[in-house]
Amino acid sequence: MNDASYRDAIFSTPLDRVASFSFDEQVVACFPDMIRRSVPGYGQILGMLGVIAARHLRHGAHVYDLGCSLGAVGLALAGRLSPEAFTLTGVDLSPAMVERARTTFAQECPHHAIEVVEGDIRHFNYRASGMIVLNFTLQFLAPSDRDAVIEKLYEALEPGGVLVLSEKIVAADEEENAWLVERYHDFKRANGYSELEISQKRTALENVLIPDTLEAHHARLARAGFPRSQTWFQYLNFASLIAFKN
Repeated sequence: MNDASYRDAIFSTPLDRVASFSFDEQVVACFPDMIRRSVPGYGQILGMLGVIAARHLRHGAHVYDLGCSLGAVGLALAGRLSPEAFTLTGVDLSPAMVERARTTFAQECPHHAIEVVEGDIRHFNYRASGMIVLNFTLQFLAPSDRDAVIEKLYEALEPGGVLVLSEKIVAADEEENAWLVERYHDFKRANGYSELEISQKRTALENVLIPDTLEAHHARLARAGFPRSQTWFQYLNFASLIAFKN
């Protein structure tokens, strides 16, 4: 991206009250640095999305990137596929994210048919698509809304289409989960986050980001109608799944 981004220092000073996390302009300004230092394996997931699309996407089919943030998924596909190979709609609830993503696509891949719209993925009117990507998005929805969203996406997919779902996860076994969380905090420390930043960010995300187990994700995909899903990537307590529609 050509746009300048800044180092994530949102939680670097003590706060009297830690507000709930939101994707506001402050987050947008440092989002590339934040996600690089906070999401293990994010770059590897993005790199594989173009490969997955090249293998599974019908030529000329439509793609959705739901919770598109600054447009990293669209850029990954545009870097791998020709402008004629796909069209893409990015959807995000944050006006600041939408504005930046539109600017980025206009600058970086002007010949690809990519649009970004502001909207709530729970109530969006979906068109038939060959691939739908939810990159760390479902986890921010209320758990009671998640089944209905996945069901809508199943219905929107063409036969042979794929859904890619990347999420922070929780392990069902308490000891295993504690180990994963501890190593995740080590990951953040190794990337320069202080104990204060780790603690305040965790507080800000309480009741905002509510993770599921891998088993819960696969069960939800099966309930929606997907005959097959598999976990194709996991790095600590972050994972990506792919579900196939017949």
